[in-house]
Amino acid sequence: MMRAKTGILFICLITLAFPAGCQKKEAVQAPAAKLSDSQVENIVRRSYQYVALYNVNQKGALDPANPTSTGGFNKINVATRLLDHTAQFIARPNNDTLYITGSLDLRKEPVILDIPKIDSQYISLMAFAYDHYVNVPLSTRKGDLGKPERILFYSARTKGYKGEPVDGVDHVFEMSGDFGGGVLRVMPHASEPERFQRIVKQMQSTKLTTLAEYRGGKAEPVDDIQFPAFGKTDADIFGTNLLEVMQFVFNHTTFDPKDEIDQGVLAAYKPLGVEPGKAYDASRVAKIDGERFRRMAQEVQQKSFALALDPKNIAAFAPRMFRPKGETDLDTLVAVSVIGPIGLPMDEAMYPPVATVDGNPMNAMNDYVIRMGKDELPPARAFWSLTLYDSQNGFFIPNDRKKYSVGQNSGMKLNKDGGIEIYVAAERPKGVSEEDWLPINRKDEDMDVVLRIYVPDLEKMKSWTPPKAEKLTKK
Repeated sequence: MMRAKTGILFICLITLAFPAGCQKKEAVQAPAAKLSDSQVENIVRRSYQYVALYNVNQKGALDPANPTSTGGFNKINVATRLLDHTAQFIARPNNDTLYITGSLDLRKEPVILDIPKIDSQYISLMAFAYDHYVNVPLSTRKGDLGKPERILFYSARTKGYKGEPVDGVDHVFEMSGDFGGGVLRVMPHASEPERFQRIVKQMQSTKLTTLAEYRGGKAEPVDDIQFPAFGKTDADIFGTNLLEVMQFVFNHTTFDPKDEIDQGVLAAYKPLGVEPGKAYDASRVAKIDGERFRRMAQEVQQKSFALALDPKNIAAFAPRMFRPKGETDLDTLVAVSVIGPIGLPMDEAMYPPVATVDGNPMNAMNDYVIRMGKDELPPARAFWSLTLYDSQNGFFIPNDRKKYSVGQNSGMKLNKDGGIEIYVAAERPKGVSEEDWLPINRKDEDMDVVLRIYVPDLEKMKSWTPPKAEKLTKK
């Protein structure tokens, strides 16, 4: 897609009035959009799922600073180590699983993912496009991936393919957009070094090929497209190139005429001159105040984050988090896009936050302890982890030990009664094990803690209460 040129149009006129030379004429600009605060908020809220996923997807494919970047589309990245604090491509990443990330461009032909048998207790495959609806085509929870599997991805616009079976392919999956991701999440058994190395080696035999390559031919080139810039943060896109990004997203996304959320975002953008099938032209779309949209995005982010930290809200959100289209709502889509995009639905994983005893935000000027008795441990059928982040960006707290979470993979040590005390502290308290200490940097910085419970016992989750962080009194 070529970017439309804007600015001065030079029109050479050869007439009696203008015998020679070129006459300069300003390009006609669309008028500035007159939007109320409620209209701006509506646009931001309806855009957030797309903006967040555009950022994540483009960084996953094209950002060299991203340690999981595939280095282009229709390529994969196989992680051989857990993420650390340099991972700043997505809010609230985890370091309790390894990832095999495939970046997909389905415009010209389908793409096939060959998944080997991996000796892990838990594996799942997430499939998603710019609209941030998450599908889980394959999972060990459902009895899949006990043997090698081959899955084909395509979209409604994939040229020359309409979903027909392909010899040797086990599964065919239609994506909701031309650009997206197929991501395998693998429990690495990091506390078992030999098994960890075996899993890493098995993961490295994963392959991603186009249908043409699978049949012995050459892949169609996918470097003939110009993408709008992604931002360091979601607010950057809202502030600088929102309309350009949304026009691109609209042109590569499947919208359901009967889906309220789909139709709501299309209706919000139509008066601005952004509609599916159009080429982006800065001189023809409405002019919007980028800083106003940036501020509104930050307000929406703060409000959604505050709501999401309330365990009562999480309980309400959980059944609708990271679901396919038609199985969620706008409030939940905004919340998960803000907290941390691309997660698993509740039958695969749940993400309860850890609040504080006093109800105030955790702050690195203080130390905390999180206690769980034997009968209070998360009811996970696979495994669980507890991870610490800075609240502003959702990144790991930097430390020399590269210790950001407590759990079966990152290390934990139960007490003699089978429970655990996890300390969030600038210095390791006396008598506390290395495994159960999460280091912080003593400064005025808000923090938050997220639990991940993989394959939760949903019946027990109904009565289980997440632990709370207790502020320690300074001596």
